Amino acid sequence: MSHPELRQTTGLEDTARRSLMSLIFSATGLTIGFFSLLQFAAGNYLFASLEVLTCAALLAAGRGVYRARRLELWIYLYLLPTFAFLVYISLMPDASAAAFVWLYMIPLLAYLMLGQRRGFWLSVPLLLASLVLYYLRYPLPDSAAEWIDAGNAIICGLLILVFVHLYEYRRAAAFAVVEQQAQTDPLTGVASRRHFQLEVRRALQEAGRSDSPLVLALMDIDHFKAVNDRHGHDAGDHALQYVCRLLLQRLRSTDSLGRLGGEEFGLLLRSTDAASALALLESLRALIDAQPLRYKGEQIPLSATFGLAEWPRDGRGADDLYRCADQRLYRGKSQGRNRVVAESAPHAEQPRQES
Repeated sequence: MSHPELRQTTGLEDTARRSLMSLIFSATGLTIGFFSLLQFAAGNYLFASLEVLTCAALLAAGRGVYRARRLELWIYLYLLPTFAFLVYISLMPDASAAAFVWLYMIPLLAYLMLGQRRGFWLSVPLLLASLVLYYLRYPLPDSAAEWIDAGNAIICGLLILVFVHLYEYRRAAAFAVVEQQAQTDPLTGVASRRHFQLEVRRALQEAGRSDSPLVLALMDIDHFKAVNDRHGHDAGDHALQYVCRLLLQRLRSTDSLGRLGGEEFGLLLRSTDAASALALLESLRALIDAQPLRYKGEQIPLSATFGLAEWPRDGRGADDLYRCADQRLYRGKSQGRNRVVAESAPHAEQPRQES
């Protein structure tokens, strides 16, 4: 993954928000569709027809939100008319004095769909404006009993706002922990296999738009099984962590490092051609070779083999780049290990060998 201080995005939260939006759009559409039937029965054909169109639009949005590029725009296009409608039904001439309870939906929906910060800045001004408009529509309380009723309504709304704010704060913090666990290898702290693969596919899309080269490199720690057998698995764990620290010292903030499994790692070098990547990987190889791991008073020599593939020279898709880099990695292992291989063999590749 990128350097630890740089937070990556896995898309987990985005997927959850899209699923939530789809549910809300569909539920709102079905609710309005039900009321349109009541409007038809009451003879309000124009209003009923508008509700039918709104129902159809919301149901279509419930399906289309998964493909929407600008999700925030879809959210605001839903929230702003909805909130305006809630304010209207609370203040329209024939509204019941108790219709203001619909205003309590404003913070619930705003926080649910926009998160803590934007939910706060959308819902608080609307609630304050609604309170002012309400008392322009109705007279201020002039008795203790009326002040008690007004106080109950206002304090209830304030508590809803506070509780929703605190809940969203805790939910966001808990989700951040889950997201970090999903994208990070627990032993080394670098990207997990799945997250690294997502990074590669995202980088390829960016490279395709900017026509900028990138390099995917695969790396194996040489003879890692011997380290485990001779010094124990705890030493092997320390070796994995140590190699990752060495790599992160030289990688840029735009580069990504991920653990693909066991002692195999992936390196994603953005805006880098094969010649520049070869120089960088050779320096990483020499760094690992020159600095043995110190473990319980012993020095454990380490080395690594790299195979690299360049986009678009060696492939335009992620699978092609992985296949090419993998072949070159195992070509390096068959040639004696502790080397960087940037070119394919002129003949059939050697089969994969065990570490």
